[in-house]
Amino acid sequence: MVNGDDQAGERRTDEVLRALAEPRRRAILRVVASEELPAGRIAEHFDVTRSAVSQHLQVLKDAGLVAERRDGTKRLYRARGDGLARLRSLLDQMWDDSLDLARRLAESDAGEPPGEEASA
Repeated sequence: MVNGDDQAGERRTDEVLRALAEPRRRAILRVVASEELPAGRIAEHFDVTRSAVSQHLQVLKDAGLVAERRDGTKRLYRARGDGLARLRSLLDQMWDDSLDLARRLAESDAGEPPGEEASA
């Protein structure tokens, strides 16, 4: 059974994956990964309206991937280093599991997955 914290973490991971599924959002995340910028400067990198970039930024912010800071009347955006932590943990676990399975398959005599017998 999955507890409440695990369910919340799964929902957060799903939200991050949905946010990153859109190529332009991934590109925006790369733009703000090294520099804090206002939406207008971010929009200069793309052939879309500032409003469209603002909507993408809101999705990224809701997913915890981008932080927003106010400086007077400006809103500045930057990537959050910890925003991808849960996703990275999930991918690391999947990678470790895959490597473990590959090791077990390589070590088995018949090359069959553990628990399966080769057909005669």
